[in-house]
Amino acid sequence: MKIDVLLGLQWGDEGKGKIVDVITPNYNVISRFQGGPNAGHTLEFNDVKHVLHTIPSGVFRKDTINVIGNGVVLDPVIFKQEIEKLESMGVELRNTLIISKRAHLILPSHRILDAASEASKGKTKIGSTLKGIGPTYMDKTGRNGLRVGDILNDDFLERYNNLYDKHKKILEQHDFQYNIEDYSKNWFEGIELMKQFKIVDGVSFMNDCLISGKTILAEGAQGTLLDIDFGTFPYVTSSNTVTAGACTGLGVSPNKIGEVLGICKAYCTRVGSGPFPTELENETGQLMRKIGHEYGATTGRERRCGWLDMVALKYAVLINGVSQLIITKGDVLSTFPKIKVAVRYKINNEWTDVFPYSLDDIQDIEYLEFDGWMSDISKCKTYESLPIQFKNYLQFIENQTNVPITIISVGPNREETIFCKK
Repeated sequence: MKIDVLLGLQWGDEGKGKIVDVITPNYNVISRFQGGPNAGHTLEFNDVKHVLHTIPSGVFRKDTINVIGNGVVLDPVIFKQEIEKLESMGVELRNTLIISKRAHLILPSHRILDAASEASKGKTKIGSTLKGIGPTYMDKTGRNGLRVGDILNDDFLERYNNLYDKHKKILEQHDFQYNIEDYSKNWFEGIELMKQFKIVDGVSFMNDCLISGKTILAEGAQGTLLDIDFGTFPYVTSSNTVTAGACTGLGVSPNKIGEVLGICKAYCTRVGSGPFPTELENETGQLMRKIGHEYGATTGRERRCGWLDMVALKYAVLINGVSQLIITKGDVLSTFPKIKVAVRYKINNEWTDVFPYSLDDIQDIEYLEFDGWMSDISKCKTYESLPIQFKNYLQFIENQTNVPITIISVGPNREETIFCKK
């Protein structure tokens, strides 16, 4: 068996949570492989919207195993909040949620370090979600971090205090005022709750699932253009959001990767700071935000909106080895008479369709213009029933990326999904 990977091809917020929920019946195991509570995966069904931050998006499908892999960083406070909310809705998790021992813990002081670092940057701040993600990954690579498996050891409190003392010394240099007593209390309560779940050697568990023939989907968080290595550095997240991250984030070999399902919106959005070539800082962008309800699921911040960027999309397809495309939010563009797509950048007075080292070097952008579909597509159930203008738009994306579009989302609900026969 192989592991299929589903991930975002833009700056996150592409609709991964909904699609994972929709296709989960095809899989025995759903596994998160990177990121942490900075993710906000939104699912909507039975007229109820659910937002998941740490828990994989397969939890609403009965008997599906959900794994938090070693590449994830986990905040026990947010974990506890999510578990309690899900269980209050009747979602049974005690026997279906698995946590890797190698996943790193976000300490309360990691959150303070995140806030202090962001505050010190002034106008150069990167737009952190302030969840402590970056400092936790820094301790991981600095070989100082605490891991989930450590909570089972007798000397866990000593290890915690040693790391907290290290953080306090760093914070003294920032002259940053903070109080973490209440959060620390909730943090240790979250630790006790985590002990009630299956904490396993994630490498053995995932590979045993493969050997036994279980079907597995790896669920990415954030998006390709936020990858620490391949994104718009330094305005990126702290983990590898690309297909390769599934291997290191779950402990599986590259030859075990099967289908790579890449998700992108029919336009682009971005939360926080950083370059955004096709951003629409005008009434068109504002209307796009309003119709698309473009506000961060984790932070509530307004998402910046712009036209689809084909240069960036082809780059993301290349990096990830995408074998299937999933297009979301085409319904949001239904009121626009003309739709634009960026196809080339002008850099050093030359036109190129190659994604550059720095987006700050872009001097100009070439767009192609398409006729809008000007009709409500949210009730469409088949590809054939879509308006010809939208199908022309989709065909252009397929031709440019050389990847088939296999799923089209025309609304936030489970039912508003079209499966294409390719």
